[in-house]
Amino acid sequence: MIYTSNLPTVEIPDSSLTDFVLNGGAARPDRSAFVDGATARATTYAEFAEQVRSLAGGFVSWGLEPGDVVALMAPNSPEYGVVFHAVAFAGGIVTTINPTYTPGEVAHQLADADAKLVVTTASLAEAMREMLSGSGVEEVLLIDDGPNERSIYDLEGLPLATQVPVSPDDVVALPYSSGTTGLSKGVMLTHRNLVANVIQSQAVLEFTEGDSFVAVLPFFHIYGMQVLMNLGLAYGATIVTMPRFELEQFLALHEQHGLTRAFVAPPMVVALAKHPLVDSYDLSTLDVVFSGAAPLSAELANETGERLGCQVVQGYGMTELSPISHATPAGGFVPGSVGIALPDTEVRIVDPLSGDDVDVGGNGEVWVRGPQVMKGYLNNPIATSETVDGDGWLKTGDVGHIDEDGHLFVVDRLKELIKYKGFQVPPAELEALLLTHPAVSDAAVIGVADEEAGELPTGFVVLRPDVETSADDLMAYVAERVAHYKQVRDIHFVEEIPKSASGKILRRVLRDGNGRRNEI
Repeated sequence: MIYTSNLPTVEIPDSSLTDFVLNGGAARPDRSAFVDGATARATTYAEFAEQVRSLAGGFVSWGLEPGDVVALMAPNSPEYGVVFHAVAFAGGIVTTINPTYTPGEVAHQLADADAKLVVTTASLAEAMREMLSGSGVEEVLLIDDGPNERSIYDLEGLPLATQVPVSPDDVVALPYSSGTTGLSKGVMLTHRNLVANVIQSQAVLEFTEGDSFVAVLPFFHIYGMQVLMNLGLAYGATIVTMPRFELEQFLALHEQHGLTRAFVAPPMVVALAKHPLVDSYDLSTLDVVFSGAAPLSAELANETGERLGCQVVQGYGMTELSPISHATPAGGFVPGSVGIALPDTEVRIVDPLSGDDVDVGGNGEVWVRGPQVMKGYLNNPIATSETVDGDGWLKTGDVGHIDEDGHLFVVDRLKELIKYKGFQVPPAELEALLLTHPAVSDAAVIGVADEEAGELPTGFVVLRPDVETSADDLMAYVAERVAHYKQVRDIHFVEEIPKSASGKILRRVLRDGNGRRNEI
């Protein structure tokens, strides 16, 4: 059975992403597009458009050509949005990099994406220079000022009056998403993908010019990039940037600016529900808290909503879906549901064993089809074909069911990704790393449920005969080699790792701890 959205269809223009965003801002030139949370420095929509056009001209003068990739590694700031859209306006592709990545992770992304240029901050530039070996990067530019690299404002070139010609089906963003095996993969998102999902999301989220919110969810992540930055800019919200989550500052910004919405991940919802500091701030202007990036329990959503006196709702999606396929309309919250399908979005619930569609209320793998489905994985046609079939259905790897009213409930995952505080952690990557330790004979990593983090990456290790090491030593070994969110948080020593006849690790046996082989 194919479930279709019960929302009206939307018209998706053949527009570049930045043209679409700038056209939205043209109607409100004097309204603040960005406010730097730390300094209260405001950038109006007119100033934002001028800065984008000017920097785009600088990139073209530098030698950026259509289809060239620019790597952007920086914390959230108004300048992040300027750089992102200036690259797009110049016909380039932005690959966004997590600033907490290790040198090896950054080097992999730079080389795989074939980045020609890096834009970062002075505080990250020295580390970045160590990561350029093996890449085609020609220069590192700074968003701010530093002693050794040029600033983006040093680029000379006439402002671009119009978008460098692109096709709606050209790639504009290349975020990296962790797969279930190996290193992360570049997700090719086109102008059409991103414009479509902004319009689809607006049909449910209904931003207005009076809306404002803190952008603390990172712009390098698809949630921050699309829902906060691009959706906010396209429909006239004021975006207050915050480089990292600190609860007291987060609350103070809400009180100071009278913010109307909060976009968060479940660990932040825990703080809003339970931390005593919340009672010290006036959050009365807050209308809705929107949680995404990982599952949120119905109980926690209700507890937070009652405390704050506002709606707490969920959405669902993934990087490969640009990112949203489901969201909760105002007043339409159903406990435990991640919402209804966005306009022009089709959904199937498929039995992973038989391949047959499941009846209403039955659990199966969630498949999605619509204009937000990615173009594919960069340089990886095999992984692309395994994820998106010939009819355009994207297999999410998540297990769920749909009720008679079209609400989706996500209850499990087929894929093995661990969700730690909204970030994807591929267990196979951590297992491969543990196996490089001289004391380790075999290893498996799973996610263990945790109220604050969602899931904690937890290792099970078989030691080599007559070799000793401690759990702390192994966790420190991993921590030195991966980004902070990928670190293993607990280690258990076992005599063997349960595996199937084909050698596949039976993670659910480890998760259940009861020896039953009950893989989905």
